[in-house]
Amino acid sequence: MKDLFGKAILDFQTNNSREAIVTETTISEADDMDVGYLFRSYNEMPKLEKKALQLAKGKILDVGCGAGSHALYLQEKGFEVTAIDISANAIKACKLRGLKDAKVQNLLDIENKKFDTILLLMNGTGIFGTLAETSKYLQKLQSLLNPGGQILIDSSDIIYMFDQAEDNSYLIPANGYYGELTFTISYKNQTEEPFPWLYLDYNTLQNAAHANGFEIELVQEGKHFDYLAKLTL
Repeated sequence: MKDLFGKAILDFQTNNSREAIVTETTISEADDMDVGYLFRSYNEMPKLEKKALQLAKGKILDVGCGAGSHALYLQEKGFEVTAIDISANAIKACKLRGLKDAKVQNLLDIENKKFDTILLLMNGTGIFGTLAETSKYLQKLQSLLNPGGQILIDSSDIIYMFDQAEDNSYLIPANGYYGELTFTISYKNQTEEPFPWLYLDYNTLQNAAHANGFEIELVQEGKHFDYLAKLTL
């Protein structure tokens, strides 16, 4: 991994020749992403993210923390927050921003830790990669929850991105789940190796949650087929 996403975050934080990230997926053309969006304040966040931060309680784990904006807000509110990301450059930026407990770590590698709230935001289901891997991640998340703990996770039903037939049905691929995408990221004339990224519609997440021993609640829906869910044991 070239860690281009993290490099863009660190360049923005250190004001080092900032440039946009270019993202492309199997169902969408190349598009510029303003890295500054990852550094937004609480007031600039979408309502689903605000709601998740309002519901956060106890000892908190922020998974895939990126530039650390969610964790920083909660830290400023007095919570004990651990922020993790697989990007070493992103974690460097988080520490420069003042996050006290930020570390380079894969969720699946965490051992002997328990949390009251686990956050997976900005399409938190993405790190699952594929539908087939979802149960493995949910079981790991379950093992990290304290009694009475909660997982707050968001995603989107991206079926709207597919063409429709005359009968208004969607023309989705016959093989695999339509929310399984392959992402490619480019930054400063370099391109990252393509990686899998998963968008889950709520019903599919609900089925996976129940199959892995969770109760699930649809907390809030956004304007663009997005939603925030809460998983509890």
